[in-house]
Amino acid sequence: MKFHLLGPFEITTEDGRSCIPPTPKASQVLALLLSRPREIVPVDAFIQELWAENPPRSALTTLQTYIYHLRKILVGEGLAGAGERILVTRSPGYLIDPTGHGVDTREFEELVKSGRRAADRGHLELAARTLGDALDIWTGPALANISTGRVLTGYTMYLEELRVRAVERRIEALKQLGNERDLIPELRALIQQYPLNEWFHAQLIESLNNCGRRAEALKVYRDLWRSLSDELGIEPSPDVQRLHHEVLNPVARTVRAA
Repeated sequence: MKFHLLGPFEITTEDGRSCIPPTPKASQVLALLLSRPREIVPVDAFIQELWAENPPRSALTTLQTYIYHLRKILVGEGLAGAGERILVTRSPGYLIDPTGHGVDTREFEELVKSGRRAADRGHLELAARTLGDALDIWTGPALANISTGRVLTGYTMYLEELRVRAVERRIEALKQLGNERDLIPELRALIQQYPLNEWFHAQLIESLNNCGRRAEALKVYRDLWRSLSDELGIEPSPDVQRLHHEVLNPVARTVRAA
């Protein structure tokens, strides 16, 4: 079976069946376990995730009920054999061991690590391909169909930051390979998705300028300046302002490069 967290939360089987826990809080419990596979998740973490600062008196009993139902689901849906110990009790909490089964977040993290190593060693084609494979695992926002609590919200934020960094490293590799013109459509989509991300804007400005589309590059800068000013009351960073100056004054860029 395979556990999917990068998009809608679900479990899929080898024969193509899909399964999700019957209640939202049971999904939260399983997702929290899968965020730390083969690690003990303490009871306190579950309680904070499910009820924050206002747990009911029956919190521990209710959690035990969720664990019981999850074990029944894993066996009853044929996702685990009757003697297979995937979800176990380990003081001071619970542990899930998905060895032999897939967890898409772990696959994503391992591919990102491999892609970064390839980039650091100068293997740019391998880096771009591996990071692209990592990003292809995503089918939507992490845990898109779960209302997450404080703990899982922090985890989804970590995954999103890792995703953004993977996108950045892939773009860097592709630019070094000379694919700058082909990146322009993707960069345009990224600045719509991340309107306050100055790095994506800077890459688009530079790529447009390098491809002889100076007026479009300047417009991207103006749009970024307006967004930052309206939303946060700030101006673009010194690096982005310097890039803007180079677009306006090609001679300045030539001098800096020399």
